[in-house]
Amino acid sequence: MDVAADLRHPLPMAHEESLSGRIAVVTGGSRGIGRTISEVLVERGARVLSLDLEPGEPLAGVEARTANVADAASVAAALAELPPEATLLVNNAGITRDKSLVKMTDDDWQDVVDVNLTGAFHVLRAMVPHLRAAGHGRVVNVTSINGLRGKFGQANYSAAKAGLIGLTKAAARELGPKGITVNAVAPGMVLTEMALALPAEFREKAAAEAVLPSLATPRDVALTVAFLLSEAARCITGEVIRVDSGQYI
Repeated sequence: MDVAADLRHPLPMAHEESLSGRIAVVTGGSRGIGRTISEVLVERGARVLSLDLEPGEPLAGVEARTANVADAASVAAALAELPPEATLLVNNAGITRDKSLVKMTDDDWQDVVDVNLTGAFHVLRAMVPHLRAAGHGRVVNVTSINGLRGKFGQANYSAAKAGLIGLTKAAARELGPKGITVNAVAPGMVLTEMALALPAEFREKAAAEAVLPSLATPRDVALTVAFLLSEAARCITGEVIRVDSGQYI
C-alpha cells in the first residue's frame, strides 16, 4: 500500500461534513485566510456571500458584497436580503496596527477594536434574527492565540481577539436554545502570503514555539472552520479550537 500516495488525496467527505444547500456569510472573504475559507466552503457544497471592503478576484460559488463591518449601517444594508439557506456565518475580517503601548495612538487602538471585535458583533447581531427564524445556525469567529496569551506590540489586537472569545461564549449561551452553535478558531502563525513576506526571523520564532514540524497554512484554518460549520460539529458550542501547531502549549 502506498500510504504517501493516499495522503496526497483527500478522503471521501462524510455526509455530516457536507455543506450542500447551505449559504455561508464570510467577512473578509476576498483575500488571505478569508478567501481560502470561502474556497473550502464551496468545495464542501456551500454557496458563499463574501463581505469585504473590496470584492477581490472573482471566485466561482462566491457572491461578493461590499461592506465595512465596522459600520453597523453598512452591515445592515449588505445583509438586508438573505435567502433562507443563509444559516452559516464566519466572522473572519480583521486588521492589525502593531505598536508598543506607549507608541500606540487612539486611532491605532480604536481601528483594530472596531473591525476585529465590534465588526463581528455588528454582523452577528444582523444575522441572529435570520438564524432564529431558520431554527438552525452555525457561527465561527476567527480569533487568535494572541487573544489567549497576549503579544508584545499587539495590545489592541490581543484585546480585540480576547473580546471575541468572550462574545463567542456569551452568544453560544444565548443562541444555543435556538439551535445555533457559536464557536471560535484561534490560529497561531499562519503561512499566508503576508506571513511569507515577513523577515524569516518572525517565522523562525513561531516555528520555535511550535511542537509540530510545520506551521499552519490557510487551508488548515479553513478546514477547521468548515468542520465547525458542519453537522459533524452539531454538539460543539462555546469552544475555542486552536490551529497553531502547538505554539500555545
